[in-house]
Amino acid sequence: MFHLSYSDKESLEREPRGESQQEVLRRAAKDLPIYTRTMSGAIRYCDRCHLVKPDRCHHCSVCDKCILKMDHHCPWVNNCVGFSNYKFFLLFLAYSLLYCLFIAATDLQYFIKFWTNGLPDTQAKFHIMFLFFAAAMFSVSLSSLFGYHCWLVSKNKSTLEVFRAPIFRHRTDKNGFSLGFSKNLRQVFGDEKKYWLLPVFSSLGDGCSFPTCLVNQDPEQASTPGGLNSTSKNENHLFPAKPLRDSQSHLLTDTLSWSETSGKAEKGKVGMSNPALTMENET
Repeated sequence: MFHLSYSDKESLEREPRGESQQEVLRRAAKDLPIYTRTMSGAIRYCDRCHLVKPDRCHHCSVCDKCILKMDHHCPWVNNCVGFSNYKFFLLFLAYSLLYCLFIAATDLQYFIKFWTNGLPDTQAKFHIMFLFFAAAMFSVSLSSLFGYHCWLVSKNKSTLEVFRAPIFRHRTDKNGFSLGFSKNLRQVFGDEKKYWLLPVFSSLGDGCSFPTCLVNQDPEQASTPGGLNSTSKNENHLFPAKPLRDSQSHLLTDTLSWSETSGKAEKGKVGMSNPALTMENET
């Protein structure tokens, strides 16, 4: 649904940069659940994949494709970490950290004996020393990385969003996708706690649209000092209508399901864009 149609793609390539191309992108994105823009205020468009980028989606130059809710490209797993495998990446870090801690703990007594000459004088004692140092160093590095990603989950951020805050239609907000600790945690691990520690996909949503505390904000109304409309604070912290396990791609079958909580008035706002909008192709 986010790919440009053949006619729109031809129009975009035929028209010179300017208002004509803006109109093509506005027409293509008018019914899409997108709320973020580029730094210049343009609709986020990928000229390599020829699609309007969903919120939190970025193009990976290594994989040469757009990744939903991209966090980073990980050389250790030779793959991008994003919406479809972020929970598995966190569990991979947790499992690895526990394994290294277990090895370091069980090897500690023999490591102490190595320095007190309590071990037989064989080459095996050097293996014990190497094993302890390797497990200890990996434990330190994994604990730092795992702690950092736990913080990201608690704030509902990705690594890319930490370095560059998402830009919404009316302003930049580094916490625009944060819904509170409990809901942020459930977005990654799901509602059923029995699946949290298992390598089973249980994340909420479809990766194309995300609940945000800024979606229903009316720029015409007065805002609280924190920038949020106090009358709709509790209404904004909602999840998409259907999780992935219920509908693999509800945006392809029901373009209105993502906006059920917004009402009919919100539908007219989704396609609106800044009059001064300029197109910017991102890679």
